[in-house]
Amino acid sequence: MYKIASSIISANFAKLGEEIVTVIASGADIVHIEVMNKHFIPTFRNGSKACAAIRPITQAPIEIHLTSGYNVDHSLNDLVPEYADAGANIITFHPQAVDRDAYNLPSFENLDSIIDLIHEHGCKAGLAFNAGTPFSYLDHVISKIDVVLIMSKQTGLIVGQKFIPESINKICMARKKINDSGRNIALEVHGDLNLGNIAAVAKAGADTFVLGSAVFEAGNENDPNRYDSIINALRAKIEKAG
Repeated sequence: MYKIASSIISANFAKLGEEIVTVIASGADIVHIEVMNKHFIPTFRNGSKACAAIRPITQAPIEIHLTSGYNVDHSLNDLVPEYADAGANIITFHPQAVDRDAYNLPSFENLDSIIDLIHEHGCKAGLAFNAGTPFSYLDHVISKIDVVLIMSKQTGLIVGQKFIPESINKICMARKKINDSGRNIALEVHGDLNLGNIAAVAKAGADTFVLGSAVFEAGNENDPNRYDSIINALRAKIEKAG
């Protein structure tokens, strides 16, 4: 089953609650919240209060994407329980964010422990991959991960980033690894997805699509729920490709 995750970073924050209720009523399946720190992104935003505020207004799953690398001041060991307690259902992180080993590299042992910590707090665990992040991390934890997130643009706040065409190959590789594992792992893609490329992403093997501006900037006041038309159009492209 294909799922659409609405990235609220592109929503109208002056009426965020209304935006979330409306986009879910229009057919989105997941509320996607990006949390930022000083590694991939130069600012930090504490979104746990936003997550807690959103939780009572929707039954839709809330996914927290910790768009962060290693940051000693904002450890995953602290962020995971914070967001789980705030109402998250899925917590996705980058392997670069885990504590370092003796060689100052992300530790496989710590990668395991963060996934276990997410599960212990009752959430699904996702692992995110930028274009240059190797799949060796995925190979190590594919037996326990719930979501694989492929970034089709570089994680960060650079305005106007475009879809990276080479990410299609990465999506295909991830799909093969998931299929070979025999496990029910969601394959999610995020980064400049739109009506022009979403079919190719679906054909490559994705089943979950994170959409921000492509949805929130295409609202139609004549739709009963404002975003009905764009979400229906996106689903039609996805289902035809799949």
